[in-house]
Amino acid sequence: MAGYQPPFSVTPSIINRVVEIGELLGRWAAHAEQASPMLRKENRIRTIQASLAIEHNSLSTEQVSAIMDGKRVLAPAKDIQEVRNAILAYEAMSSWKSESIQDLLAAQRILMMGLVDIPGQFRSGNVGVYRDEQLIHMAPPANQVSRLVSDLLRWLHETEVHPLIASSIFHYEFEFIHPFADGNGRMGRLWQTLILSEWREELAWLPVETIIHHQQQSYYRVLGECDRVSDCTAFIDFMLETLIEGLSEGIATQQGITAKVAEEMAEEVAEEMNASESRLLAILADKPTATVTELVAVLGCSRRTIERNIKSLQGKGRLQRVGATKKGFWQVM
Repeated sequence: MAGYQPPFSVTPSIINRVVEIGELLGRWAAHAEQASPMLRKENRIRTIQASLAIEHNSLSTEQVSAIMDGKRVLAPAKDIQEVRNAILAYEAMSSWKSESIQDLLAAQRILMMGLVDIPGQFRSGNVGVYRDEQLIHMAPPANQVSRLVSDLLRWLHETEVHPLIASSIFHYEFEFIHPFADGNGRMGRLWQTLILSEWREELAWLPVETIIHHQQQSYYRVLGECDRVSDCTAFIDFMLETLIEGLSEGIATQQGITAKVAEEMAEEVAEEMNASESRLLAILADKPTATVTELVAVLGCSRRTIERNIKSLQGKGRLQRVGATKKGFWQVM
């Protein structure tokens, strides 16, 4: 393919990680189909909180949840605005195309409205990235930004590289270009999620940003290493490992929720059985000679249910049969 080509290599480690992610995705997808709206909401809250926390936003997941529910939160106005913007951006994500420069600008406009003077426009000045007052990356000149972003989006649209790898390459190249005056980190993470969700829809709900937040120093270190060697291979490897951790954590969380739901269902069934058994005992205490057929008519349930309840009550020592099957009677203990 002619045109711009980002510098990277597909190493054995990268291949192995892609294979591992493929295996994990099968398990993640199986649970994702059964995931409740509440679980998806929780994942989205974690995504937003972590992505903004990387940019020094002070709000907790509980506060992000409260804002999402329209509740009042006591916090710095800027932090609240960032959360509101991110909620709107992630809600709109499914309507965007990752290769569209118009959608990229629209996303940045939503993310940064009320936070910068002119959101949704490429920077007009030169910028550097600082950590602890030390310059760690000097972005390309402002007059090159539009061309570089267009080249990157065209490459993304035309590349045959696996989406797991391509999304990581885009993330690194986007941070290298640093096309906006502010919000480049959260935009890069949002756009990688969009690229992944175009490949596998369920990945829109995977809170990878939480893992990145926990490994924030490593995230910046790998970005810096790739800058120094002018090659993003190490960043691809890092992001794939992050996806593996995110999927593993997500699967464990979903399995825990599935087990909890199953336990709650079992408790509900047990409560229903106890209520059914109590009604049965009350009837037999009033009419000890009642037959199973008569009990079916009175209780309005199946013969099998009546027989199961009788057996359960006998096992618990709550009910005893006295005399013959036909001429005997039930004694409530």
